[in-house]
Amino acid sequence: MSNNQAKFSEKDPMGDDFNSVERHRSEDDNSIETYFIFDYSIRSAQTKDSYFRRLRTFFQYSCIEGKDFRDKCNNFAIKGQKNPQWAFKLILNFIQYQKQRVAKKEIKSGTLRNYQKTIKSFCETVDILIPWKKITKGLPRGKRYSDDRAPTIEEIRLISSYPDRRIKSIVYVMASSGIRVGAWDYLKWGHITPIKDKNDERTVIAAKLRVYAEEDDEYFTFITPEGYCEVNEWMNFRIASGENITNDSWVMRNLWNTEKIKRKDYVSIKNDVSNPKKISSIGIKRLMERALWTQNLRIKNNPSDKRYQVQTDHGFRKFFKTRCELGGMKPINIEKFMGHSTGISDSYYKATEEELLKDYVNHIEHLLINNENKISIQLDKLSKENEEQMNINRYELQTKEREIASLEEKIQIDNDSMTVLSDRLIEITRELESIKSQLKFTSN
Repeated sequence: MSNNQAKFSEKDPMGDDFNSVERHRSEDDNSIETYFIFDYSIRSAQTKDSYFRRLRTFFQYSCIEGKDFRDKCNNFAIKGQKNPQWAFKLILNFIQYQKQRVAKKEIKSGTLRNYQKTIKSFCETVDILIPWKKITKGLPRGKRYSDDRAPTIEEIRLISSYPDRRIKSIVYVMASSGIRVGAWDYLKWGHITPIKDKNDERTVIAAKLRVYAEEDDEYFTFITPEGYCEVNEWMNFRIASGENITNDSWVMRNLWNTEKIKRKDYVSIKNDVSNPKKISSIGIKRLMERALWTQNLRIKNNPSDKRYQVQTDHGFRKFFKTRCELGGMKPINIEKFMGHSTGISDSYYKATEEELLKDYVNHIEHLLINNENKISIQLDKLSKENEEQMNINRYELQTKEREIASLEEKIQIDNDSMTVLSDRLIEITRELESIKSQLKFTSN
């Protein structure tokens, strides 16, 4: 992910980015070295680490000369551009070796495809012409998904009990929002906004979280009230310890020495609370790994497998999606909360923030970690449901009462009409009798 923040100065009107390109020009011509081009083409730091690691393995197996990784990249590119057949042969030999490892079950077929994907990306970036169809045709199909799983609620609680003040905030935020671990590289305190109940300003029902704020791929998601509470407690602890917290403060920072040192002429700035240093996504991943090892949760499916049942940080994204799906949240909203593309729906599905929040809050109980919070939410939900049912019952009762009153009024009107008709009938009968008597008298 790029963060275009080039610095400019009076000495260098072109900025640091221009200097960076100039430093990587080849000595013999005006072309830019291939290592720099490939390094520039990768946006994500995590992707760069993975690609570089796989390329090192390939260069080592292929015995590419060079004093360091950078030198080997340039040497392979220069020779590969001049002799693509030589590069094709090396790649084919390496892929064949990895295929044998797949057959022996030393690695997964997905790992082999990742090697191929990395080498292909490098070759295409530095203009080495390789007939990739010939290589991909022989790759094993394999599964398109891994055998890992989402962590259980009990396992997440166990991870959260790891003795580090930051771990609970990290776990609760990731499990309830579905963010990637790389999002921590951009997350500041001002990017988290509590959302309060309209009927009770003291109650936080969720919190809005801006992911990759001020980047091209920025989006927003939500976190649970307990997630916000944990982060808020962590920030308050930092304030109480003497740190100046602003909206631009990083949510995750290094730890500091909480003991007050009273030695004379001694000033420590390495672990000073007022000298915060952001923890990168790599640091958070390492912290999570320590928590998993300490809590005995690094379990493999079998001893020969290199993969663990639960991924270090990506497992929380799987937990989020699984719990939301099982809870009944709209699938397209889940994808939006996770920062996934929804295809053509990206252009046409425009749910409002209020609509997305409503769907999230309606299924929030499935994302809660703390049992007490879950019970409290369930009780509140039951209370609201009971209140709604009572209101419905009251409305139905009032409706029935109005119907009965209307019927009684109608019956009364009918009774009055019957009385009038009865009286009129009596009158007519009397009149009829009188006419008969007169007729009889006349005939006599």
